[in-house]
Amino acid sequence: MDRIDSMQLFVRVAELGSFAAAAQQLNVERSVVTRKIAALEAHLGAKLLARSTRRLSLTSAGAPYLEKCREILSLVAAAEADLTENRHSPRGHIRITLPFSFGIHQLMPMFGDFMAENQDITIELEFNDRRVNLIEGGFDMAIRITDKLGQGDVARKIGSSHSVVVAAPDYLKKHGFPNHPNELINHECLGYLPDMRSSWAFVINGEIQWFPIAGRLEANSGDALLVTTLGGMGISNAPTFIVEKAVREGNLAILLPIFPMPEVGIYAVFPSNRYVPHRIRTLVDYLAQRIGAKPSWDEILQVKPI
Repeated sequence: MDRIDSMQLFVRVAELGSFAAAAQQLNVERSVVTRKIAALEAHLGAKLLARSTRRLSLTSAGAPYLEKCREILSLVAAAEADLTENRHSPRGHIRITLPFSFGIHQLMPMFGDFMAENQDITIELEFNDRRVNLIEGGFDMAIRITDKLGQGDVARKIGSSHSVVVAAPDYLKKHGFPNHPNELINHECLGYLPDMRSSWAFVINGEIQWFPIAGRLEANSGDALLVTTLGGMGISNAPTFIVEKAVREGNLAILLPIFPMPEVGIYAVFPSNRYVPHRIRTLVDYLAQRIGAKPSWDEILQVKPI
């Protein structure tokens, strides 16, 4: 029995909670997975997984063994990487889940430049604004923009994101300017689903305060809300990386500039505590450098308001 192979298989089954899911990811028969796990349990003299009709669960012996397996496999991967990374350029496949608007507006040019510099790397992108289980989805990493990481997330911050309140000149001519966040309730505000449908946050005197909004249109796409905002349908709360071009061209005005919105982080998130391969670390380093401490799209925060 190959001990390392058996450990890797056990970790995969435990994380996915299913023999069938592990077999599908590994492209082998379910019976192969079942047989190898049974052989590992026989070798250890202990049951690692409790089988039920719906899902597998770890036994009292399986839970600590899982953590030890993760540590050992991470050390093995690191040891192998130390011997090879200095001799070879980054290579291999990277599967990433990332948000639609930020991915399309900002990351796609970066990925193109990165691949031009690293000819032996291939990238697969899945755009999704919802939180995805990286292990179940078979992803190497995720890009997430959030003010709060999930419990147990293994992540590296690669930048920051700022939002602004914007409206088209046509809307402002008809409805006037709000002078304080508490006046937004009297305006047609366009809500982003599911996070900002009923109130927006502002930093006032160093503290975050939430103010109610009202409006007849909500959407789960920042780009869709950009289109409606440009059309004069209402006021939006939008990331600078989405509205940068429209603000620079004078098609949108930044409102309430003395009431900033809270900053949120841009993170590269990895599955559990696995060793992060050289190719992925190289990409994350590249993205962090390109985004920088002061992203180019945040320069519109200095644009003089109308």
